[in-house]
Amino acid sequence: MKIAMIGTGYVGLVSGVCFAEFGFTVACVDKNPAIVKRLQAGEVTIFEPGLDELLARNARDGRLTFTTELAETVAEADVIFVAVGTPSRRGDGEADLQYIHAAADEIAAAMKPNAVVVIKSTVVVGTNADVRDRIAKARPGVPFSMVSNPEFLREGSAVEDFLRPDRVVVGVHDDAGAAAMKRVYRPLYLRETPMIVTTLENAEIIKYAANAFLAMKVTFINEVADLCEKSGGNVQDVARAIGMDNRIGSKFLHAGPGFGGSCFPKDTRAYAATGRKMNAPQTLIEQVVTVNEQRKRSMAERIVQAAKRSGAKSVAVLGIAFKPNTDDIRESPALDIVPALQSAGLAVRAHDPEARSAAEQVLTGVTWCKSAYDAIEGAGITVLLTEWNAYRSLNLKTVSQLMSGNILFDLRNVFNEQELEGSGLEYYSVGRPLSCGRSRVKSDP
Repeated sequence: MKIAMIGTGYVGLVSGVCFAEFGFTVACVDKNPAIVKRLQAGEVTIFEPGLDELLARNARDGRLTFTTELAETVAEADVIFVAVGTPSRRGDGEADLQYIHAAADEIAAAMKPNAVVVIKSTVVVGTNADVRDRIAKARPGVPFSMVSNPEFLREGSAVEDFLRPDRVVVGVHDDAGAAAMKRVYRPLYLRETPMIVTTLENAEIIKYAANAFLAMKVTFINEVADLCEKSGGNVQDVARAIGMDNRIGSKFLHAGPGFGGSCFPKDTRAYAATGRKMNAPQTLIEQVVTVNEQRKRSMAERIVQAAKRSGAKSVAVLGIAFKPNTDDIRESPALDIVPALQSAGLAVRAHDPEARSAAEQVLTGVTWCKSAYDAIEGAGITVLLTEWNAYRSLNLKTVSQLMSGNILFDLRNVFNEQELEGSGLEYYSVGRPLSCGRSRVKSDP
């Protein structure tokens, strides 16, 4: 079986490499010659632990290739995956499907009879049916199958998520499509991974509803953190206890500066927009979107107020990526917080182990530093925004000594009382009232 993967972004590259690891012949297509050239040279274009090793091995063994030639690749493929971007459309928040439609048109012109076309991109309900009709109109009389196969990959652990998923969701409109997908995912079937075979529409809704629910959990625990700060509670203790309830679960109950990344922000906006369009308002998710935007602004305001009170003129920001183990800065809280600090007249020194290159393109006026300690030196305030492991091992006494001030905002609740004891830092976390000897440790300034 030959597989074509259209798009070598996060989803496409991880999926293409992992399908090759399953033993299939995979050709990944991208319109950008520079990206293809780098991939052909064995250079991974995104930071994802373990991906470089799998890419090198499968390319060396001849199962994985990269090309700009979509038509030639599609003409030989048995299964054609579409993994192109579906960004938020300006104004209404709906998913922009222009890249999906463009790929569908090119696939229609080149695919062979009985090909299976699979949309792996996140698309709103009804998209697969529309694409099926679009291809059928362009190639009348040519049989093909349409499949929706949404991804559930977490950046930073995407390879593991692909190779050992909780489940595989497949939406189909005919038996041929279902049979092809069972063959594609046979290695997972042998591991007894559940496969949900359903309709095209159900698969589309499953993806959006899953992401919307997880985003809602993040927003929920952030509001619980606010209540803890006002009442003297500890959000970590609360989250741990409610997470032990099997009906709730412990994941995505970590208070912080708000969610970001390539999925949750755009998917919640698109899901809410779809509800409005279909006269089935998703009011909970609309509120999630609103609260998350407010969350990022409120975190910035906390830091600004602390700077005004203390007279601090500069801030060290540790972490720009929206989460650790990725170089992805899309919709990261840092993209809202850093400009807000600069607008308040604060100089920003920043460090991130992987995201600097991407961040330099969108954050201007920032002094980029080679290490966390370099960023911290001379800063009046230090802000931990991304919980990279490298930051967890910071020596807090050294941090205090290097700073011109002594205020530390830990917006990921990385540090505990024992680590803060005797550091001399004025410490602010999220939803935790701590007190540690000579360190002044608070949950809200």
